[in-house]
Amino acid sequence: MKNALAQATGLLILALCLTSGCAHYTLGTQGKLSFTTLYVEPVSNKSTLPQAQEILSQQLRDIFEKDGRVTLVNSPQIADATLTVTIKTYRRDVSAVRESDTGLASKFTLTLESVCALSDNRTHSVLFQNRLVEVQASAFTDNGIPALTGPGNQQQSEYNTVPILARKLADKVGHVVLDVW
Repeated sequence: MKNALAQATGLLILALCLTSGCAHYTLGTQGKLSFTTLYVEPVSNKSTLPQAQEILSQQLRDIFEKDGRVTLVNSPQIADATLTVTIKTYRRDVSAVRESDTGLASKFTLTLESVCALSDNRTHSVLFQNRLVEVQASAFTDNGIPALTGPGNQQQSEYNTVPILARKLADKVGHVVLDVW
């Protein structure tokens, strides 16, 4: 009897200890952004990747709209803050070569770099500037079928990977802007 009572008491104490740690847990972040409305300037492109600014601009808007912590506005005059993004660099590096010909690449690592700035329009202060954001994705030039190899397939593979790069970059920029620092 004493042994059963001691075990029950021990289990009760253990349960209380384990559940008390979660009593004050709340989902999400407690930090508050210093702005509620955001103007996203059209993305500028200083890289060699043509038309990337349109894709990235749309992806950025999608990220902020889905997050819901800020409201996007169409003018910097009515926005609490303004985000500026410039695509700085687009680079392709060989990641793997073909088994049959080591002079030809079978996989490239594509890198997209941007520079971001966020300014507070109400106080005319800079929240951050020259923030480098970089993402990478892989592009495969063949799928093991000899007829599908060559430079044309490399171009198609890169073309198909650009929206993935833009989404990754928009995601990262979104975190830089919305994560309370």
